[in-house]
Amino acid sequence: MARKRKELPELHDIEVVGVAAEGKAIARVRLRDTDESPIVVFIPYAAPGDIVDIKLDKKKHSYAEAHITRIVTPSPLRRNPECLSFGTCGGCKWQHLPYSEQLIHKRQQVVDALQRIAKIEIPEINDTLPSKNEWAYRNKMEYTFSDKKWRSWDDIKSGKQFDDSGNALGFHIPGAFDKVLHIDRCHLQDSLGDDIRNFIFSYAERNGMSFYNIKENHGLLRTLMLRIASTGQVMVCISFGKDDKGSIEKIMNAVKERFPQITSLLYVVNLKLNDSIADQEVIAFDGPEYIEEEMEGLKFRVNAKSFYQTNSLQAYELYKVARRFAGLDPESGPSREVKPLVYDLYTGTGTIANFVARQARKVIGIEYVEEAIADAKLNARVNGLDNTLFYAGDMKDILTDSFIDAHGRPDIMIVDPPRAGMHEDVIKVIMNAAPKVIVYVSCNPATQARDLALMDSAYKVTDVQPVDMFPHTHHVENVVRLELRD
Repeated sequence: MARKRKELPELHDIEVVGVAAEGKAIARVRLRDTDESPIVVFIPYAAPGDIVDIKLDKKKHSYAEAHITRIVTPSPLRRNPECLSFGTCGGCKWQHLPYSEQLIHKRQQVVDALQRIAKIEIPEINDTLPSKNEWAYRNKMEYTFSDKKWRSWDDIKSGKQFDDSGNALGFHIPGAFDKVLHIDRCHLQDSLGDDIRNFIFSYAERNGMSFYNIKENHGLLRTLMLRIASTGQVMVCISFGKDDKGSIEKIMNAVKERFPQITSLLYVVNLKLNDSIADQEVIAFDGPEYIEEEMEGLKFRVNAKSFYQTNSLQAYELYKVARRFAGLDPESGPSREVKPLVYDLYTGTGTIANFVARQARKVIGIEYVEEAIADAKLNARVNGLDNTLFYAGDMKDILTDSFIDAHGRPDIMIVDPPRAGMHEDVIKVIMNAAPKVIVYVSCNPATQARDLALMDSAYKVTDVQPVDMFPHTHHVENVVRLELRD
């Protein structure tokens, strides 16, 4: 007979004292009077200075996790969230904190990572560079159709009347692949995105079109992608779960007629069991299969499968920081008789490589994803850049000593790896190549700190700039400049 799990206690009048790396707030609590020292309790959606009642959800030896059951005294920092779905959809977990406070905590994440993980000598870390837009900053949003609308316990207990259809077009509930929260308004993208999404939802319901059943894998309407570029160009891509040409043409024509400002109207017929369209044919129903972003006169073509930083205006600020750290700023950078050779590792679609190419003798970009490299080459051609070379493949297999011997030893390396950071073999080749300057762009300060520790014997950190790409979340981008030691 299985043992019954012991009910975890509810604790009262607990003071929230700070914010942790993953965006949860923290309190320090003695669970029993006999405890020698308090343990850390992680609490989502709390603010430093709150006095709260909490219910423990998980208890480990050195920490616990809990949720708020009542806010006894709200923190003076606490503000009303902008979004009605705050706390339910799982995104924007810091809406209840003033933006200025969010920037402080993001900088502290970088400080903690470099001090506690890297344990290396670092200069004073700059204040977090704020996003140009606090709201409506995302150029890309992805939504899921579902024939079963997820309803919270608060909804169910409220006694409110709901329509019988139960259809939803919105976001997955965190940790639940089959639960979709219907969204009427999302503050992260231009309101045009809401207009398009709500029109598609209403039109499909009025015309009896089936929404996808995620568990049983059937239904017509599956996913929706909306891109609104900083240039004003708009992409809509609808993914369908069955090849019903009549229904597809009907809804695509309705969207085209209602929103003539859509510049790229696309669709995908995806009969697989997963939602990814990376291996699917994208069909251009109206307009070209791409839209364009623009920076300093450079144009970057973005298609339905392309990666592009989702905060267009802040991507420009991020790349300017990387360019300045590399000493390639066209206004303040040093004049050179011979321009430098630049390697751009994890180049993606070549945005940074093409962005700095006019200040370099040559830029060599390396990226694992072949489709991204095809985009990088295309963007170089579109902008008339003839001093870029791009290679696709595993970084540790391509970036070898013989590759560097063949292409030249770089003066500058810019690296922008995925969240997992760099492979140790890649770090060894970088150190053997011995560029004078490395600019390390990271979306994960913890793995960045680990890699910096591995390079510390050869490179000294000279500048650190956190950049906020995602207001109201705990995520922070960080740019570090390293110089070769004497």
